[in-house]
Amino acid sequence: MTDQSRSQHVLELARELLDDIELGRAEGERLILKASRLARWVGSDEVRAWLKLEMGGYYNNDPVSLKYMGLTGRWIDREKKTGYWGPLAQQEALIAAQRAKLATLRTPDISGDYANLAIMNVMKEMTACTALIQTISGIKSRVLGLLHNFVSEIYYAKEFDNLTETIFERYQRDVDTLLVQHCGDVLEKIPSVMDRLSAGDNEAVSQALSTCRRIIESFADSILPPSDETAEVNGNTLKLDASKHQNRINVYVNMRTDSQSRKQKIRQNLSNLFDRVSSGVHKDVSAEEARSLFLNTYLFLGEILHLGKTTG
Repeated sequence: MTDQSRSQHVLELARELLDDIELGRAEGERLILKASRLARWVGSDEVRAWLKLEMGGYYNNDPVSLKYMGLTGRWIDREKKTGYWGPLAQQEALIAAQRAKLATLRTPDISGDYANLAIMNVMKEMTACTALIQTISGIKSRVLGLLHNFVSEIYYAKEFDNLTETIFERYQRDVDTLLVQHCGDVLEKIPSVMDRLSAGDNEAVSQALSTCRRIIESFADSILPPSDETAEVNGNTLKLDASKHQNRINVYVNMRTDSQSRKQKIRQNLSNLFDRVSSGVHKDVSAEEARSLFLNTYLFLGEILHLGKTTG
């Protein structure tokens, strides 16, 4: 199973489990079994251990068992170690049995000396059944609450991952289209960067960063070709010759947006980015940072290409 299909399977299973819990369309034992399958994919060791307890019963010599006895409200007397140790299915069976018993209890239709005593005994039994049903129902509610928290955390994390992937994929297609339109030769260099970064060794990282630098330089040549002219930006005279790649990018940005804060942010990002990709030849950049710098380069080009002539 690929990572993508595995992620989709986990998401679908979590969504189905949430519906089962929230709509009350499955018994506790079925929910626990399905949750155990989910936990084998993404659950922590503690959650998997807890779900085993809900399937097979609790015991008093295990830290996880004792912890979840408290979390699920199973203790009768913690000091004496008395409580409802059975699994969730057993608790549900106890609820059903007490409800059936309660349904059969009736106030006796008798009179005489023993009438009051008989009525009191029946009322006492009805009260005890009702109290036990409430107690066990509370245990079940707590178990389902813990189960819901576990499943919902997984579900929303996976949903966020999918949303992030979708947003980036859409943005990537948009940026790729703009790169093809404005500077197709830049896009052609990207696969070589990815290949080098996957190798991870110092020489490959250095070569990848050198390619990143050439991408930025080629990008500058594409959006604002070199010339012997100069440009005024914030009171500074900037040369636009072939060696002044950052100047030409900043001038282009200056022409495309009126937002001073955005100009400053882009200028600072460009300066930092250019410095780091240029330091690759000194082999002081890790493979992890190199991947981050490549992604930053790609996003940086996309941001500039999305600038409109009247962007604020």
